[in-house]
Amino acid sequence: MPHTASHLIVAGPIVISLVLLLIASAHDIAARTIPNWIPLVLAVSGLAGRAYDGSLLLGVGVAGSVFLVAAIVWRCGMMGGGDVKLLGAAAVVVPPGHVIQFLVLMSLAGSLLACLYLAARPVVSRPRSARPRSLLARALRAERWRISRGAGLPYACAIAASGAFVLLQTVS
Repeated sequence: MPHTASHLIVAGPIVISLVLLLIASAHDIAARTIPNWIPLVLAVSGLAGRAYDGSLLLGVGVAGSVFLVAAIVWRCGMMGGGDVKLLGAAAVVVPPGHVIQFLVLMSLAGSLLACLYLAARPVVSRPRSARPRSLLARALRAERWRISRGAGLPYACAIAASGAFVLLQTVS
């Protein structure tokens, strides 16, 4: 197999994964949901990457463990179901030897996100104007409302940031 084709096989699932993580983050910010197709396609992309590098069984085992723990956290009401699915799928994408790093970075990113939201809460007021027309303006208005009332975090952002960091680190 030519060297260029080998790079495409490795880069394809990574690029797809990065795009999907970005889409999941944007959707979580805008609607506080993550469509089911995103973790599904992300997991398939991760399985392709794990099959290519020969770590399919280990990758599925590690990701399954991450998903199981996250599902328990969801059951206790401390995490959203979409976040659980995204986290499990992202754990398939990340090489098994880097999952601990991914989880630590995700926790740090989530903590930073929580601190930002807590700091913004006394400063951000509830929106009083009529519903804007543009999608971006509506998303920003909804986010102001969520921050002002202490609603949940868009944790997909923390998952995506740490996943992207680890993926880009493993490529270079």
